Amino acid sequence: MLVEQLINGLVLGSTYALIALGYTLVFGVLDKLNFAHGDLFMLGGFVAVAATALGAPVWAGALAAIGVVGVLGLVVELVSFRKFTSRDAHVTAALSSFGLALVMVDLAQKAWGTEPVALNVPDAIRSAALEIGDLRIAYINIGILASTAILLTALWYLVARTALGRRIRAVADSPVSASLLGINVVRVNQQTFFIASALAGLAGVMLGLRTGYVTTELGATYGIKALAVMAIGGMGDMRGAAVGGILAGLVEAFAFEVGLGKFGELAVWLLMIGILVARPSGLFGMGKELRA
Repeated sequence: MLVEQLINGLVLGSTYALIALGYTLVFGVLDKLNFAHGDLFMLGGFVAVAATALGAPVWAGALAAIGVVGVLGLVVELVSFRKFTSRDAHVTAALSSFGLALVMVDLAQKAWGTEPVALNVPDAIRSAALEIGDLRIAYINIGILASTAILLTALWYLVARTALGRRIRAVADSPVSASLLGINVVRVNQQTFFIASALAGLAGVMLGLRTGYVTTELGATYGIKALAVMAIGGMGDMRGAAVGGILAGLVEAFAFEVGLGKFGELAVWLLMIGILVARPSGLFGMGKELRA
């Protein structure tokens, strides 16, 4: 049904948006891409798998993913970005984060293998759904959409209205000026990485809840598409990450609806190319500046 594909597209787009927001935060502050971000998303799912396998409820697995992946984000910041502070160190930092991503994937494969691993969710939760006539919407999908809306709103408020958000935007605008104003730039970078990575970890859990499993390939698959989402919305623009994610999810879902399921991912890339041809800075982009 068309409505069901609309819901599927919104849920998928929510996942893309959460990952892309992490990319956007880091890019906005450091002007560098963190290629390990997609694999932090993957590890979030596996943290939830490990937690639920030990008997923890799903919500506890989600909290564990937020904490563990947030801390791993601090490791990425320390190893791949702390020493590369100059604005012209893009390639060095990117290669370092890419190498760290490969290490994460290799360790995950050694721990869980290369086959899909089921996320232990009670059948009653997985099968529960809201039924309106012939329409059936899983409560898990409703929960993902509601959680994403709350997270997007909270993140916008944090960046636009709080003292931490003002410090983040100040560092994004000019680390040197922010430092002269008494802002601890290293601490702000750490806080930004923790928030971005925690969002990715939670997105990994959400995807595991939706599909029922986690694999070590998720980081590459979803991480690359989240980069496309960031380009669609505009580099460094949080609104663009959210809108671009939803657009990409809807395009992929409706490609499946019209019988082009195998070309759904291609449709996302064609969407990116079309938007960048018409508007090279993306839907909301106006140059490199972190905007909420």
